[in-house]
Amino acid sequence: MTLPTLAFEVFGIATGQPPLIILHGFFASSRTWRLLAGKLADKRQVYVLDMRNHGASEHHPVMDYPTMAADVLHFMNRQGIASASLLGHSMGGKTAMWFALNYPDYIDKLVVVDIAPVTYTHSFASLIAALKSLPLAELDNRKQAETYLATAIPDLSYRQFLLQNLLLDNGVYRWRVDLDIFARAADAIVAFPPAQHLQPFSGQTLFVKGADSAYMQAAHTTALFPTGQIAVIAHAGHWLHVQQPQAFLAEVRRFLD
Repeated sequence: MTLPTLAFEVFGIATGQPPLIILHGFFASSRTWRLLAGKLADKRQVYVLDMRNHGASEHHPVMDYPTMAADVLHFMNRQGIASASLLGHSMGGKTAMWFALNYPDYIDKLVVVDIAPVTYTHSFASLIAALKSLPLAELDNRKQAETYLATAIPDLSYRQFLLQNLLLDNGVYRWRVDLDIFARAADAIVAFPPAQHLQPFSGQTLFVKGADSAYMQAAHTTALFPTGQIAVIAHAGHWLHVQQPQAFLAEVRRFLD
């Protein structure tokens, strides 16, 4: 299997501490984590990856957790990283968990942000359909796209987040991501692969949960991650690192340091 080359950004310099690798969520990219990565790079080198089919990374028709975890392993081998801490949010958190369960010797510490190793019932179908319906050739500016999507995606901040994937290319707007690939992969993204045959991960693990989010419950994590700690961020939902960045940073620093 040929693995795509992942684009990445690096912050800080090697310090002798294991580096930190940050894995973003569905529809996000490394740019989502630049500010926090810079703050976490005071004591260790920090790599922020663009996952396959996201950001500046190569596109590939297959996108599920085994393949994305293999991408991370391939990245570490290419960079000569023998061991690293992984921090993953949402889709990135599931990738990090699958990586830890399958390649535990490569993990120093594991941070999972507001997601559990379970299959969820929500669907991305209507969201992706709304994005595909955007009349790209008729757009004169990004504000028009934002207005067009307002009914289907009423949350302004979420619309603006999704529209980070909209690029102006030679005077015409286009999607940076391949929405057809996303549509085919969506069921795999909300799922988690069967893991009953795998040994639980016994390494140091922190689950960081938004108090207002329903994505993660302790009962969902203990079987596969029995040593996991749970930190709850008040006044925050699924996007806790954006909504409460200082509290989030404090919990992550406490754990990594």
